[in-house]
Amino acid sequence: MSQENMIKLECTECKTVNYHSRKNKKVLKERLEMNKFCKNCNKHTLHKETK
Repeated sequence: MSQENMIKLECTECKTVNYHSRKNKKVLKERLEMNKFCKNCNKHTLHKETK
């Protein structure tokens, strides 16, 4: 798996990195946002892509 395609997803409420994912950076130029479960907040929150 190429490291260039890896992204980190960070919780917008508690600011912890909970997930790693892949994305095609040639197709998707904007940052990814997903609703995921945060184990620290213990609820579903918005997770945004970090640098």
